[in-house]
Amino acid sequence: MTDRHDAIEREVRREAERASLLGTTRRAFLGRLGTAGIGALGLGWAAADAGLRVGKDAFGVGGLDGLDLSRPHFAPKARRIIYLHMAGSPPHHDLLDPKPALNDWNGKKCPEELLDPENFAFIKGHPEMLASPYGFAKHGESGTEISELLPGLARHADRIAVVRSMHTDQFNHAPAQLLLYTGSPRLGRPSMGSWISYGLGSENRDLPAYVVLVSGGKTPSAGKSVWGSGFLPSVHQGVQCRSSGDPVLFTRDPAGIDRGTRGATIDALAELNAMQCERNGDPETLARIAQYELAFRMQAAVPETMDISVESPETLERYGATPGTASFANNCLLARRLVEQDVRFVQLFDWGWDTHGTNPSDDIVNQLPKKCRETDQPIAALLDDLAERGLLDDTLVIWSGEFGRTAMNERRNGSTHLGRDHHPHCFSIWMAGGGVRPGIVHGETCEFGSRIVRDPVHVHDLQATVLHLLGFDHERLIRRHQGRDFRLTDVHGIVVPGLLA
Repeated sequence: MTDRHDAIEREVRREAERASLLGTTRRAFLGRLGTAGIGALGLGWAAADAGLRVGKDAFGVGGLDGLDLSRPHFAPKARRIIYLHMAGSPPHHDLLDPKPALNDWNGKKCPEELLDPENFAFIKGHPEMLASPYGFAKHGESGTEISELLPGLARHADRIAVVRSMHTDQFNHAPAQLLLYTGSPRLGRPSMGSWISYGLGSENRDLPAYVVLVSGGKTPSAGKSVWGSGFLPSVHQGVQCRSSGDPVLFTRDPAGIDRGTRGATIDALAELNAMQCERNGDPETLARIAQYELAFRMQAAVPETMDISVESPETLERYGATPGTASFANNCLLARRLVEQDVRFVQLFDWGWDTHGTNPSDDIVNQLPKKCRETDQPIAALLDDLAERGLLDDTLVIWSGEFGRTAMNERRNGSTHLGRDHHPHCFSIWMAGGGVRPGIVHGETCEFGSRIVRDPVHVHDLQATVLHLLGFDHERLIRRHQGRDFRLTDVHGIVVPGLLA
């Protein structure tokens, strides 16, 4: 089958080049390709490769500049990304942005300037200020101040860049997550991982370019739209894998169906889909062919990649991972295994960081330390592992929530527990590896950690910087849809030079 794949791929590439030179329409290109045996596209990677790399017309992808999307616009610093999202949003005052001035204000009515103008998600009336119950210390040669709740991360102070001046337009979870990952607070746009898959393609034909791992008992508030492909071809959407049970649902062969029979079925479906594509000229049909074929290959590749039981006892202990369970620690170890297999974008979502203080399960005294214990060790192990294996230099690691938390105690319905409300005006993230300048703190907030006073970074700026590190000009990685050009950063975003090594 490999020889047939290669022959088909060569023909697809030749046809794509001829179509480009002649300036033909997509429909004309597909029509000519049909006479050369379009049905055979479903037999292998040729269909997907045609769309992701050279035959941009095959899936209708590619910007107006006509660039070959298999190559970035300039030399990249990063080849792949691991994005660690703490869904619900961690409180920056208690983890990465110390505010000793709050100690003098603790329990006092907040200054009027923090209320006008302001919209809170839940706070009502005139709230009281809330000092962090946790200590901070300087770490590494950089002297970066990090909370006592994150001792593992503190070991990597000289590897990470802390950004204390992030801000967003949204103060509710779902729209803030959508804005961060799709560039819009509304449904329908492609996710960051999908744009990266669209621009770079895959380096491993047996695994998806974009893999999602979820922990904490629930998906993000915005649902699976944060890893959806939007109006990009569906081959670019994130594939959710699981760290316990079947790694991917519905890929196991039914009882009585062996591998050969399943392969023949996929071939037959590919030929039927190709006939449909030849008649209707719908490029999404080619995406369907590629997805069936990828799923067939994943049946063999995914279980092997997702089996952490083959790791040494020392490695499992380092991460705090337990084979057969669904945990953030397992997902961090899986992220390392996936990037070793050249998966482009690995997204980890961990729920449980929405620390409002309505009860002990969502406050900053009980819940926050619990979440830090669950995540700090595996994150530190992941950074150690990537560095030791020579992967950190070209793997960009990002840790964030979707917005910040207030400097005031929420006290919803008179609660006596300590917690912070949603806050869009400033929050903290950190980045490491992949061309990021290490050992720095970028940006500054006011004495209360409520407003940015230096070097603001909007979520669109973060998106532009991420694409820059991958070798893309964010203004040129575009997709025409419904009569206009779209991009991840929409019409906003600037690259942040201070974050670049």
